[in-house]
Amino acid sequence: MKVLTVFDHPRRDSFAGAVLKRFVAGLTAAGHQAEIADLRAEGFDPRLPIADEPDWDDSNKIYSADVLEEQQRVSRNDALAFIFPVWWWSFPATTKGWIDRVWNNGWAYGDRKLPHKKALLIGTASGDEAGYLKRGYDSAMRTQLLTGTMHYCGITEAELHLLYDVMADAPTRAAHLAKVEELGRRF
Repeated sequence: MKVLTVFDHPRRDSFAGAVLKRFVAGLTAAGHQAEIADLRAEGFDPRLPIADEPDWDDSNKIYSADVLEEQQRVSRNDALAFIFPVWWWSFPATTKGWIDRVWNNGWAYGDRKLPHKKALLIGTASGDEAGYLKRGYDSAMRTQLLTGTMHYCGITEAELHLLYDVMADAPTRAAHLAKVEELGRRF
């Protein structure tokens, strides 16, 4: 299976970058192919220009060349994965902007939906699980990212895995890295 893995962090040498590396190692070990979309390193512009604004009256609108290129990249893969730091209980702005621009009306929702059935979202969180549960951040993220984005666009098998306490200590980070490699193997 070909898996487009969308990575969004300003530094590839971050813990999120280590998560990306181990997840791809798991995919590769299972015989999958990973295509990495490193949004920051590639300089993707998350701002929505007029050319890429959804046209509710025209589901066949032709979007900008940048968006068409990203749509081709999504289309040539069988499944999607997202690796990101949790900022304000969601994706970072670059991933959000990528979805806003690329997953557009008539292509990912509306008259047509994405053909992918499977997506995996892996978020690194510096907060602890108890804090997320107490405040409902985890359930809010599942509603927004899984129901409101993945399911809305036709991806029925979508999972969100939050890696809590990533700043805690080396054993916690090591356990998270082992988990994401296994997620890659089972994808």
